[in-house]
Amino acid sequence: MNEKKIVEIKNMTKDYGAKGFRTKVLKGIDFTIFANDFIAIMGPSGSGKTTLLNILSTIDRPTQGFVLFHGKDIAKVSNQELSQIRRDKIGFVFQDYNLLDTMTLQDNIALPLSLNGVSGKTCVEKVGKLADTFGLTGHLNKYPYQLSGGQKQRGAVCRALITEPEILFADEPTGALDSKSGKDLLECFRTVNERGQAAILMVTHDAFCASYAKDVYILNDGMMRCRLSRGNDRREFYDRIMEVQASMGKDDRSSADPNSFVPGSTAPDNIALRKKGGDLS
Repeated sequence: MNEKKIVEIKNMTKDYGAKGFRTKVLKGIDFTIFANDFIAIMGPSGSGKTTLLNILSTIDRPTQGFVLFHGKDIAKVSNQELSQIRRDKIGFVFQDYNLLDTMTLQDNIALPLSLNGVSGKTCVEKVGKLADTFGLTGHLNKYPYQLSGGQKQRGAVCRALITEPEILFADEPTGALDSKSGKDLLECFRTVNERGQAAILMVTHDAFCASYAKDVYILNDGMMRCRLSRGNDRREFYDRIMEVQASMGKDDRSSADPNSFVPGSTAPDNIALRKKGGDLS
């Protein structure tokens, strides 16, 4: 593959707890994010989704294995260099908008640039371009309490993108939104990704939300159980996601071996898809 690797993890595990009482949250994960990827991570509560996101985004570190950012092992870089990576290369979006109530939307979006000493003129220009993409041009002089939940979240995404990061990490970005606001946000994500502005990794419980991604990985019991790749039909992709989730639920209840599936391979018989385009390669 000729695409540029942004983040790569190899044979990664993550444990919590004291010696003798440790819980293994992630088990032998291998995963790579390339430039222009749009990936959704799905799985039940407690499957390790947020832990994986925190490790990929350099917030947390693995117990074993390697996390490489542009080929550099983050365990071996200085705290200063790690801070620069987070500031310049990574954008974060959370379920809670985390906008400052005492600042206008324009100032909230421009804040990362202002803290880096970027001129006011440049800040205004960059904010204007992102606001246009996200449908916020008419709301820039409003304060957060004057905005809808969808407008706040789109503003939070603009703030995450204002430094032109290589990758955007989003943790349940539509979790606090109504269906229309969530769809508007997902359309904006797709636009940003298709323009090549950033790779996106999104953690979600919602199959509709995940269907906007190019690839969906399903995490269960701390392991990657399967990967699905979207074709040209998002509705058909949504149906496949729903069917795999249902099949894996049956799998779990019958105590199937979670090691029976290798990411990137075809589905085993007990979760095989019967719909058109149902292979998980």
